[in-house]
Amino acid sequence: MNDIDIAKRELEGHSICLCRDGAFFTDDGRGISPMMNFIAEGKDLTGFSAADVIVGKAAAMLFVKAGIVCVHGKVMSAAGKDFLDSHDIPNTFDELTDKIINRQGTDICPMEKTVSSVDDIEEGYAALAAKRLELMSKSK
Repeated sequence: MNDIDIAKRELEGHSICLCRDGAFFTDDGRGISPMMNFIAEGKDLTGFSAADVIVGKAAAMLFVKAGIVCVHGKVMSAAGKDFLDSHDIPNTFDELTDKIINRQGTDICPMEKTVSSVDDIEEGYAALAAKRLELMSKSK
């Protein structure tokens, strides 16, 4: 069994599973928080495969930034797929959707809006970090 198959199998009940050389770990954080945290902590994810519940362009940017080599999304947006394709990262999905919707189901996900017109990974990461801080301060 290869890394992406292990990641897909072990995703069950979690929000993300990362696997390299048969070893895997999971996280249950919401949205892009797990990847934002891994990157902020300086965790070396180069060469890992990732299975995630939802993969939009924001998540795709973080996967590219982190050096993820293969991605599976239970739900993947067309923009997320296009971004991964443009960086030659093999990807699969259970469901392809036009856009990722916010948790209330009323609009496009705020993280997706944040990077909708951004293609530079570092610029996207900075914008996502700022948006995440803004949303976290509003929820307190």
